Amino acid sequence: MTESEREKNDARPSLGRAFLNRRAFTPPSLQAHLIFWSLTTGGIALDLWSKKAVFDWLDSNYPYGFSIIDGFLGLVMAVNDGAAFGIASGQRYFLTVISIFALIVIFAIFFLSGSKQKSVHIALGLFSAGICGNLYDRIFNNGLVRDFIDVVYWPGRHWPAFNVADSMLCIGVGLLLISGFLTERSCRKHARQHE
Repeated sequence: MTESEREKNDARPSLGRAFLNRRAFTPPSLQAHLIFWSLTTGGIALDLWSKKAVFDWLDSNYPYGFSIIDGFLGLVMAVNDGAAFGIASGQRYFLTVISIFALIVIFAIFFLSGSKQKSVHIALGLFSAGICGNLYDRIFNNGLVRDFIDVVYWPGRHWPAFNVADSMLCIGVGLLLISGFLTERSCRKHARQHE
């Protein structure tokens, strides 16, 4: 190899270095932290407060439930020892481990992804709040997650009772799906403009 070839090779960054430079770690911004931690702590507080308040109120006033909108929406006292729709019923320790693992994954995504999209930060905050709210019940309520929102989706047919934590999880999934769809459309549009 001649000296001029060596100089050209030294001037060009190696493939490995180029990849590392492109994938450099960028911590979440202050705004991302504010969104994520506000939703996480506020969501946990709202979930735990609502479970206690509704259960205490129903227990002392309406032990058989309270109708908010007749034939559509009500409050009930229900407990679930499984995951959504009673999946893995009675598997308290398994569900606790899965919840802790999911929480670690969410924190890792938040801290390591470098995402600049507010919708992703909001979704991750809602996920962590929802998981923590139900995890609290699994650990401190003998594995029984308190559910109280009762929706009738067809006359005589009730959706399984759910709580604020479950709602936050569903909203988080919806936000990620919408965000992914919009990002994909934006990327396709950008690619077409450069063709």
